[in-house]
Amino acid sequence: MATIPATPAEPGLHRVLGTSDLVLLNIAAIVGLRWLSTAAQIGPSSLVLWLLGMLCFFVPTALAVLELSSRLPGEGGLYLWAKAAFGDLHGFVAGWTYWISNLVFLPSSLLFGAGIVLHVGGDSWLGLAGDARWNLGYGLVVLWFATGLGILGMERAKWLQNLGGLAIWIAAAMVLGAGAWAGFLYGPATVITPASLMPDFTQLSTFSTLASIALAFVGLELGPILGGEMRDARRQIPRATLVSCVLVTTIYLCGTVALLIAIPAGTIDAIAGIPQALSAVGARLGIPQFGVVTALLMTLANIGAISAWISGTTRLPFVVGVDRYLPAALARLHPVHGTPHISLLVQGVICSLVLMLAVSGSTVKEAFVILLDMTIITAMMPLLYIVAAYPILRHRAAGRNAGVTLSPGGPLICWLAGFSGFATTALAIVTSMIPPTGSTNPGLFVAKVVGGSALLIGVGLVFYRRGRLQIARTA
Repeated sequence: MATIPATPAEPGLHRVLGTSDLVLLNIAAIVGLRWLSTAAQIGPSSLVLWLLGMLCFFVPTALAVLELSSRLPGEGGLYLWAKAAFGDLHGFVAGWTYWISNLVFLPSSLLFGAGIVLHVGGDSWLGLAGDARWNLGYGLVVLWFATGLGILGMERAKWLQNLGGLAIWIAAAMVLGAGAWAGFLYGPATVITPASLMPDFTQLSTFSTLASIALAFVGLELGPILGGEMRDARRQIPRATLVSCVLVTTIYLCGTVALLIAIPAGTIDAIAGIPQALSAVGARLGIPQFGVVTALLMTLANIGAISAWISGTTRLPFVVGVDRYLPAALARLHPVHGTPHISLLVQGVICSLVLMLAVSGSTVKEAFVILLDMTIITAMMPLLYIVAAYPILRHRAAGRNAGVTLSPGGPLICWLAGFSGFATTALAIVTSMIPPTGSTNPGLFVAKVVGGSALLIGVGLVFYRRGRLQIARTA
């Protein structure tokens, strides 16, 4: 039987995160209120897709995270899990693709935030929505502010993440309240019937939407990456995971219903859907500040989420650097703050370059879609490893009568969850390669999405090959 490798050394990391911090980090990292706009655009059938995404992807991922984090709770999370199940190469690919997914996810999230914050200033600011200089300037300021806090340590960065989590809660409550209020006074803007709830599975766009919804549930695996900075990872991760699952699903389902009630589905914008809806409700109720306050809360939530992903994913190149598959500099810790500052700086520089390339030569909306699809490809690949490692490592441990089992269900549930999660994740990767309806140049779109993802993965394999050669020479 293969043995589970030891957790890499965690020199100088500060254990400062508690259960409440991890719950708020999960909320800030997972819940993106922009997904409510994405789902509500297609109408009531998005509610069924939310349920499918929860059952086929979110629940299997949660079971996998519960089980694997109980066995390997150290710094690095999914990197350790894939390495234990499939070996060094696959561990590297899982960690590398998860990290580079952040390099394209962060610019897309920054573009989203740049569009949302304009609603704080009203009509006088909205003219900047398509201005590349505005989007680039805002993105760089937020990116480097969050990176700076990350360098100063989780003691400081966690407060920005906690603020983002609280802002999401308040904004979600406003969405729910506005939907209920508008529905009570004026009736639902979108009529929800049994027929309208059924998705049209004969259309490829339905599967593309399901892929986006699956991406909206990504993030439970982020917390365990910070296992070396938690006070008691074996106890805190399961508690926080269970609480987060309930809260995330509630926000997504109820928020989509409220958005559909408040504004007709055909008029919902992908970026500005929620401020747009609440501004419309506020205008009808004589409270024009309603949309402005929501936009401000969503801006804070977006910044908190960016901080969470910056802090979490930079631990992967740090741990892989400790294992000597990436340049040793990435494994250095700040002498005062005990943070992987080199890893944070490198990620900040690369994200800045990706953001610059994204807003050059294309519209902001098209750049947003391209980055979103690249994120699906690169973020879903490591999740294939997670849901596959779940039944495999559990089966091995059962054969040795070793390890801790925290996820419910017997072997059949374990293998069904692994298969369901794997199939849904693979579907999300395939559908993300399909150009959206109305694309001006489908061939170029595919070249950017698939070619860009392949290039980033290829760069990682070059690093891995180099690291293996160096390890061999040392041996």
